[in-house]
Amino acid sequence: MTLAMQKLQERIGAATDGSFGPNTARAITKHFGLSAERSAHLLGQASHESGGFKRVCESLYYSSADRIRKVWPSRFRTVEDAQPYARNPKALADKVYSNRMGNGENEGSVFIGRGFLQLTGKDNYRSFAADMRLPEVMTDPSLIETDYAFETAYWFFEKNKLFKIADDGVNTDTIEKITKRVNGGYHGLQDRMDQTHKIYNWLT
Repeated sequence: MTLAMQKLQERIGAATDGSFGPNTARAITKHFGLSAERSAHLLGQASHESGGFKRVCESLYYSSADRIRKVWPSRFRTVEDAQPYARNPKALADKVYSNRMGNGENEGSVFIGRGFLQLTGKDNYRSFAADMRLPEVMTDPSLIETDYAFETAYWFFEKNKLFKIADDGVNTDTIEKITKRVNGGYHGLQDRMDQTHKIYNWLT
């Protein structure tokens, strides 16, 4: 159960129990005017990326400096370099995200990944806020965790023309193409396929 899902359910007229199931999937599809194919691909990818619509904020808490170095080898040349950032998520976010993606100095921890598809970086927040006419996001980025977690996923699909790819149907080739655009590779492909097919069956 998440506040983000509850708020989405309230907006689309679904039971506000905070959990994702067939009725919520159908209500989302109707509210946003999506075809079964477009909705299944969007919701399938978002479900995988958010751990079943439960994770709405990127976690940068790492207890091990060795793990930090493995995740960001170009940023941390040695374990000793990474040590000050272990168990210090704000400092780590500022280190790896500041002065890139539109972020200024010490803004990395402000514009961390949020939403069901992890909107990350000030440039992306700004583009989302402008396109969706939600200027309040720039002064309160945490709204992505609560009020607009789904909208960021919808925006990402629209911005990257993934809905057009989704029109090719719910099949292995299409899911692979969309996964590549969302993930940059094929991490978690089987679960993305399972989620997309399951949701498509709900909708049809």
